[in-house]
Amino acid sequence: MKNYIVQKSPFVVPTTDGKLIEEIWGNSTGHGNISVAHMVAPAGWSEPHQTPEFDEFTYIISGKKEFEIDGASVVLQKGESILVKKGARVRYSNPFEEPCEYMAICMPAFSIDLVHREG
Repeated sequence: MKNYIVQKSPFVVPTTDGKLIEEIWGNSTGHGNISVAHMVAPAGWSEPHQTPEFDEFTYIISGKKEFEIDGASVVLQKGESILVKKGARVRYSNPFEEPCEYMAICMPAFSIDLVHREG
């Protein structure tokens, strides 16, 4: 038996807002303790506030992304990363003129039942 698994085809999460979400590891692969996703948020993209029940780590590959966390605004750009702890009220957006490519890691795995989006 092999002590490794190679992932060759991430699950592309259907969206209606132009955002690309490729879940590499997570609930789609039977790994509920973690999700690893590659994402591209188009220019002008945003989503509602949420209060997730998971920690979310984000690493910016290119572009910029804005994080509104418990009333504070943080903008990250290429090479920067952040940990947003579970229970924080957060809103993710890309109000900038170029797409933002990034990696997101959620522990436990992202689930629509655990994200608690507003509106």
